[in-house]
Amino acid sequence: MTSMISVLIADDQDLVREGLRMLLEAEPDITVAGEAGTGIQAVAAARRLDPDVVLMDVRMPDMDGIEATAQLIRVGSRVRILMLTTFDLDKYVYQAMRAGASGFLLKDASRGQLATAIRTVAAGGALLAPPITRRLVEDFCRRPPPGSAAAGAAQLSQRELDVVQHVAQGLSNAEIAGRLYLSEATVKSHVARILAKLGLRDRVQIVIFAYETGITRPGEATRAAGREPPAGR
Repeated sequence: MTSMISVLIADDQDLVREGLRMLLEAEPDITVAGEAGTGIQAVAAARRLDPDVVLMDVRMPDMDGIEATAQLIRVGSRVRILMLTTFDLDKYVYQAMRAGASGFLLKDASRGQLATAIRTVAAGGALLAPPITRRLVEDFCRRPPPGSAAAGAAQLSQRELDVVQHVAQGLSNAEIAGRLYLSEATVKSHVARILAKLGLRDRVQIVIFAYETGITRPGEATRAAGREPPAGR
């Protein structure tokens, strides 16, 4: 039997919350645990209800969704954050990922895209390659890499650096295994060690790290894959 994914909807508009609830309750494996209308309410509800995923609006009263996300991560919450917004603005994508969000989705996404995104982040994956995210990281990597990120790269073996580069290209563990002639289990172990060594939360933050250090540069993902990167891994 498929386990249910519990979701908290955080948005300041009543109609948006009602619409999202209707969409999600039509999914057989997703249940809505609760709702919140402000960032402060979202943090309190997430800590009280302990949902698997929070659909977090970026712009809310009292506290925006990015700060709410950061607060939940700081207190060690296990919840996965999927940011929702009508604003296709790069700065929000980067801030959300740095705060600890596992994905970023525009509110005009279809029911199928929304449900897939929730299942992806609930399973520990991340939405790595929507066009807004790709545009963000390509712009960000033109900035000088922070010294702390460069120092972090020195902790990794050459094989781990190879894995980082392929994760940043949007490849799954199975695809990386094929490229590097490794077993999928070995790749999974490399990813786990990378996260532990660098103190990162998930694959989204590995992507940020790869661009900060220059391990991956603009255009490499699409050139290497010969296609658009997958929408979620």
